[in-house]
Amino acid sequence: MIRLSEQRSSMLHGVLLMALFSCAAFYIGGMDFVKSLSFSPMIVGIILGMLYANSLRNNLPETWVPGIQFCSKRILRIGIILYGFRLTFQDVTAVGVPAILVDAIMVVTTICLGIGLGKLLRMDRGIALLASVGSAICGAAAILGAESTIKTKPYKTAVAVATVVIFGTLSMFVYPLAYRSGLLDLTPGQMGIFTGSTVHEVAHVVGAGNAMGKVVSDSAIIVKMIRVMMLVPVLFAIGYLVARAAAKGGNGATERAKVSVPWFAVMFLVVIGFNSFNLLPAGLVDFLNTLDTFLLTMAMTALGAETSIDKFKRAGAKPFVLALLLYAWLVGGGYLLAKYFVPAIA
Repeated sequence: MIRLSEQRSSMLHGVLLMALFSCAAFYIGGMDFVKSLSFSPMIVGIILGMLYANSLRNNLPETWVPGIQFCSKRILRIGIILYGFRLTFQDVTAVGVPAILVDAIMVVTTICLGIGLGKLLRMDRGIALLASVGSAICGAAAILGAESTIKTKPYKTAVAVATVVIFGTLSMFVYPLAYRSGLLDLTPGQMGIFTGSTVHEVAHVVGAGNAMGKVVSDSAIIVKMIRVMMLVPVLFAIGYLVARAAAKGGNGATERAKVSVPWFAVMFLVVIGFNSFNLLPAGLVDFLNTLDTFLLTMAMTALGAETSIDKFKRAGAKPFVLALLLYAWLVGGGYLLAKYFVPAIA
């Protein structure tokens, strides 16, 4: 009994440490300079976690590690479920069929392309899949969801997050500049669909959209949130494929694949449905969104805390090469779809 109590106390220390880092991430994220970069507290959190991993980590008790891992797994899933309070099914109908189809095409092709390029580059399959899902759907949040499904090592998740942060941040500055200079010959509505269907992080979409005007911003954010909803079927597909691969690798000829159902993804969808009825006061929804951001920040910080420079070196340059190639596809393919496909079916 005493032993169990000590274990719980040690775990609590790790959780509280991540909570403390998350408070710092929120404070830093509120600074004007950080806001100008559209860095969410989640991104600040993983940076703080990585700084901790490469400095103070070796000076703290190893008994705190279970608490850190608890944040990167259990609290992560709670955060993804609560993420549903940011969405409603009305958002989907607001932009219509064209935007939904563009989102679906970009998500499927980006993931398939990423997996194929990962094989050509002979890089780690886990990192390739995570980077592809992050590029295709919603950056860090999608990577966290996929990580919970395939159960990869934390440093691989951190590497994948780093790739989408770099190119998502680049988009936030490049898209408005290209749009206002006339380099992108798109209407405001088309630009909104292009931005929402290709930029990585929600925060980056907000930053880029606001720099291009209200019409672009409104449609871009809605299209982006539709991409977030697509995380659910993607996680189910990943779970099924992982189970099949595991079954083929088994010794028994009749071994059947057991699909790991991502129940947190199902609950995410249920929360979206509940939120669509608009039953909760706006103030409570705002509180839940803030709480959700805090929980996801704890998860991101915990993942960063498991990532040392040595592990980045082990991953090599290939993940960033893959992310660059996927970024080129997002920009090129997304532009062609927004320019020619949307007017054709609208």
